[in-house]
Amino acid sequence: MESVSFKPPFWLRNPHIQTLWPKLFRKRPDLPLTTERIDLADGDFIDLTRIVGCRGPVVLLLHGLEGNLDSHYALPTMACLAAANLQPVFMHLRGCSHEPNRSARTYHSGAIEDLEEVLLALRNTNRPVTAALGFSLGGNILLRYLGMRGDTALLQTAMAVSVPFVLADAADRLEQGGSRLYQLYLLTKLKQAYQRKYRNTPSHLQVNLDDIQTIRQYDEHITAPLNGFSGAVDYYRRCSSMNYLSTITTPTLLLHSRDDPFMYAHTAPRVDQVGPGVRLVLLPHGGHAGFIRGTWPWRTTYLVDQLAPAFFLQNSQDRTPAE
Repeated sequence: MESVSFKPPFWLRNPHIQTLWPKLFRKRPDLPLTTERIDLADGDFIDLTRIVGCRGPVVLLLHGLEGNLDSHYALPTMACLAAANLQPVFMHLRGCSHEPNRSARTYHSGAIEDLEEVLLALRNTNRPVTAALGFSLGGNILLRYLGMRGDTALLQTAMAVSVPFVLADAADRLEQGGSRLYQLYLLTKLKQAYQRKYRNTPSHLQVNLDDIQTIRQYDEHITAPLNGFSGAVDYYRRCSSMNYLSTITTPTLLLHSRDDPFMYAHTAPRVDQVGPGVRLVLLPHGGHAGFIRGTWPWRTTYLVDQLAPAFFLQNSQDRTPAE
């Protein structure tokens, strides 16, 4: 297990404050951005956003459930990577770039084929991706890809933050205590996305959104049937990244907190459950994708901004700027 110095001050020890503070108060830098559309083999598309004029080894960012460029970590992480002479590229999962995707299927926690197609598209246009950084659901996709592809993965290094390693556990945890607040928020966004997607085209699913009250029910009646799974149990079993950690050979940093309100403490992997390429950083505090330090509320720093550039540069073979 990797030793990392992280001690939040007393006012940031609570996991809910760690989780909600950056969403409510983190400053988003004003970056010059441009978006590129990647057409997928099945007729759908993925939108990529990058910083205009930014050069360096390409780092692909994957967001969490119902995330996008408005997610608290998106623009700040892009800015910190660019400051380290890396070239961040933000990957919007299907339907998450403010435009419904074309096909009936949606993004989900195990959609490695979309990630792989983007990696190939960038490599084939002389922009090979050196590293990838995934948050939450995006981290689950990334780890599943690395574990399934092993030595053939199209990445030199990777990092995953606050991953729901066991999807069934995450679904159960979100039904308990204060975590129900996050479930309500995410479920509302999921339902709104579903309604936008089928506003002009009727869905083939016979589902009443008002009857869906939990993430597990949403996955059972919508995510699973839209993406070829027999139900939520099948989806969770096949797509949980925990099943693939032991076969990861790519140098990968896992950052996770035991007080993450999206998961149980016992869900975090043990050292003997991860592959030879994995460095495991398990911290007692940090919430979900928080990991905030700061003596004063107006002067906070974020552990991910420190760890990600250093880890990528350390494990990158080609550190010369990409043309």
